[in-house]
Amino acid sequence: MAHWNTRGLRGSAFEEEIEYTNRLYRGHALAVVQKIPTPITPIEVDNRAHTISKAYFEKKSTVDFIGAAQGVPIAFDAKETRYKHLPIRNIHPHQIEFMEEFRNQGGVCFLLVRFYFTNEVFFLPCEELAKHYGRSLRGGRKSIAYAEFDKKYLVHSKGGYPIHYLEAVNTYITK
Repeated sequence: MAHWNTRGLRGSAFEEEIEYTNRLYRGHALAVVQKIPTPITPIEVDNRAHTISKAYFEKKSTVDFIGAAQGVPIAFDAKETRYKHLPIRNIHPHQIEFMEEFRNQGGVCFLLVRFYFTNEVFFLPCEELAKHYGRSLRGGRKSIAYAEFDKKYLVHSKGGYPIHYLEAVNTYITK
């Protein structure tokens, strides 16, 4: 049983920036992308403060965001790290499976990864993620080093969009 107060709120500021970007995308008719809530069952509730102090996840989540951009289905998860690498343990096998299945149906799946030590965000295609995940299963490195992220997929804050990831999606699609 995973409790939301121990892990579930990690990345909330990053996700809020993405959600703000998504609202701007929608307002400019560039994309319709929604945050997928993770279903929880409350265990401890403070009715006076209207807060949940303890809960468990009802089922495994797939990805954080799903939608379409200019007719292209997209699904992605937001990850962040304070290290100079992204630990593979931060990505769950069921998430990788979902992204592969989504990609096999013609969608674009990826991670948005924020490195705090450089304050940079990268687009990581799911097939690249799968390659690193496979490497870890075969006894290799259990993380993706910062240096392994492709600079062409660096996501910029641009044109009023805090996390302008659609440029990276376009770079990926046209490669």
